[in-house]
Amino acid sequence: MRALICKEFGSTDSLVIETVDDPVPGPGEVRIDIHAAGINFPDILVIAGQYQLKTPPPFIPGNEAAGIVSGIGDGITRFSVGDKVVVMLRGGAFAEKCVVNENLVFPLPSQMTFEQGAGFSVTYCTSYHALKQSANLQPGETLLVLGAAGGVGTTAIEIGKAMGARVIAAASSDEKLAFAKSTGADETINYTDCSLNDAIKELTDGAGVDVVYDPVGGEMAQMALRATAWHGRYLVIGFASGEIPKFPANLALLKEASIVGVWWGTWSAKNPQGQAQNLQEMAAMIADGRLKPKITETYRLEEFKKAFRSISDRKVKGKIVFTLA
Repeated sequence: MRALICKEFGSTDSLVIETVDDPVPGPGEVRIDIHAAGINFPDILVIAGQYQLKTPPPFIPGNEAAGIVSGIGDGITRFSVGDKVVVMLRGGAFAEKCVVNENLVFPLPSQMTFEQGAGFSVTYCTSYHALKQSANLQPGETLLVLGAAGGVGTTAIEIGKAMGARVIAAASSDEKLAFAKSTGADETINYTDCSLNDAIKELTDGAGVDVVYDPVGGEMAQMALRATAWHGRYLVIGFASGEIPKFPANLALLKEASIVGVWWGTWSAKNPQGQAQNLQEMAAMIADGRLKPKITETYRLEEFKKAFRSISDRKVKGKIVFTLA
């Protein structure tokens, strides 16, 4: 099979495509012929050796995929050869085949394409866990989404609306905000044109927002925390800006606000039953049309430099995937 391989930590441009042996499923494992694989900002950090968990090179990056079961190991009862599935991996998605434990595989909803399925697990599962378990977002509350046109940002808008919140989208250009609006945002803020704090006060009549969803970090983070309401919840999703914010503790004290870290991958591993329940609830939302996963761009594996550059340059609107079949 062909695979995109990281042979040493560094730039995504240093990745290479090679032919390697097909993986063989062991007991409790399933082999999937991958049709599409989702591309995410954390993939760049993993390849650079800058992610929280480091995988020693050489390795195949990628954490989400969709495809067809092509082999099963001993003891498999939930899946059969030919089943269409979505896969949540811990590396190995950027290849034509992968082998994973059956607990990391679930059926592809009938309404979804392989591309939609491949772009589902990291972004939607992160945002749903963040807004449900971490923030306890309630109907009628106000949600601010930073980086609102990106992969996780757009899912946060969509899920926030499905949960009954009023959603304010913030991004760096009118083009990105128009995309966020098409995803369901009620209000938008271009934070290159105005003060984020002042704009939020105006849109909330001075009350502030109940929940901040921040996958960006950097200079906007402190302003967003200042703009929270009493008992506001600030969700630390990631640091796409490359800068980890440092908060004065009095900002949390003055409003009894909470700064909550969100790490869906570890949470799901520690709470498999909760993750299964989240997946069931999101599948129901897809079935009734409240969630409509969007894929905005697709790339062949050979176009990996262009694909990663679109993410690192923060030009992506929505979700992008590799197509492998």
